[in-house]
Amino acid sequence: MEDWVTIRNLKKRNPNLGTRKIAKMLGVSRNTVKKALEDDVYSGYSRVKKANEEVSKFHDFIKESYLIKNQKVSVIISNIVSKGFTGSSASVYRYIRDYFHEIRNDINKRTYERYETLPGEQCQYDWTEYRLPIGGKTIKLYVHCLICGFSRYRIYDVTIDKSQSSILSVLEDGFIDLGGVCSRIQVDNAAQFIDDASVRNLKWNDTFLSFCGFYGIVPTRSLVRHPWSKGKVENPFEYLENHFINNNTFDSITDFHVKLKKFQAEVNNRVHSTIRAKPVDKFALDKASFLNLPATVYAGNYKEYRKVTSDCLISYKGNRYSVPYIFAGKSVWVKVYKGLLLKIYSDSGKLIAEHRISYNRGDFIIDKSHYKSHLYNEKSNYEKLSLIFNERFSSYKRGNDFLHCLKIQKGINARYHLSKILDIFTYYNDEICESVLDECFKYNKFNSNFIKGIILTQPQVNEPVTASINFESYPKGNTLKRNLKEYRLCHN
Repeated sequence: MEDWVTIRNLKKRNPNLGTRKIAKMLGVSRNTVKKALEDDVYSGYSRVKKANEEVSKFHDFIKESYLIKNQKVSVIISNIVSKGFTGSSASVYRYIRDYFHEIRNDINKRTYERYETLPGEQCQYDWTEYRLPIGGKTIKLYVHCLICGFSRYRIYDVTIDKSQSSILSVLEDGFIDLGGVCSRIQVDNAAQFIDDASVRNLKWNDTFLSFCGFYGIVPTRSLVRHPWSKGKVENPFEYLENHFINNNTFDSITDFHVKLKKFQAEVNNRVHSTIRAKPVDKFALDKASFLNLPATVYAGNYKEYRKVTSDCLISYKGNRYSVPYIFAGKSVWVKVYKGLLLKIYSDSGKLIAEHRISYNRGDFIIDKSHYKSHLYNEKSNYEKLSLIFNERFSSYKRGNDFLHCLKIQKGINARYHLSKILDIFTYYNDEICESVLDECFKYNKFNSNFIKGIILTQPQVNEPVTASINFESYPKGNTLKRNLKEYRLCHN
């Protein structure tokens, strides 16, 4: 390069200099001088490639293996050795580099056209894993992102595991936060969504399909090595890392969640570089096209059953959690919510207890209210409890008779037994409770132990029922008088 520049400069400054003189001055050949003066652009030196004859014999085989079958070079070498190749491995690598490498790069180079979805048409979902110092400990967390394709409005959430139960809880909470559901959801090929990710034999996971069917949303997936097909949800994680995770400290998982939601609000109120608008402003159009949410949440078919001990405890991952005393000895099932909460359900699917999960071993997580009647402590006056009973069972014709017989049989303990009975009845519908009351008259047994033994054999359990009675104007118990004739034995 330096010779070419020098030769041309000498000739320009001294047009009368001949090629022989220039060659003698610079110590180069006359042919070099002639070529430099002929070429207006420096062409440089290019070594002529000489194909290795030993490798060239397998040209077609190598071409098919490398370009069509996409095989590794080490595999190709093994195959041609079995066919009689005696050269070195380095010669094969050089041959492929010189003749096929750029062609393969061109084949694998993919281009795509950006496309936008209509309002309410699509949402995309993904998660990523982080190990963060939280409260003096390094904890592995999973941050989830659900983003609306049209408005780019996003919902962030956090769990401590990536189980299917936690992911579906995140999606469900996201739908509730959005106030509706997009027509379809774009996910990747994770095992939580797909059992078989092959193109020909694609098989969705049954539970995930059931979840999508419950909400009326159509699932679509990104093909393997097609990250751009859900780039709207891939890109936000880079922004999250740079502007939230790497720029914050966290005292606890709760603190992380609170700050994450604050960051979510900030992002949704920031002008998005692609749509040139704030996601929160465009979100109204998305929401107007959403599908309506169902009246209930998705119960799912993932149940982990547990047997309640006589001391009202269940075991979960090395720890003990309490449940209401009326379920002692019965089977319940548990559901982990985002890896943070343990929700306990009756066999019929009603929520009966909820605890924050402990990640130690041997802990007892106790809710003292599970061992005693709220009614007994808060509304201990027998007459007030009777009002609650009559309010609840106003259509039951023998309600007053039941209260009368209970008072006769249990005497001064009637208040205790009635509070326990009302506490038990909060978990059952009126029809079942009234059938149990009929059994009390049938066997002339009016106490909480008898009712508990009968009612726990019933299949249906309700959410706890509370009465709406104003006790402010009700007279105090010590102002009431009762006729002594009422204290007689109670018979059918």
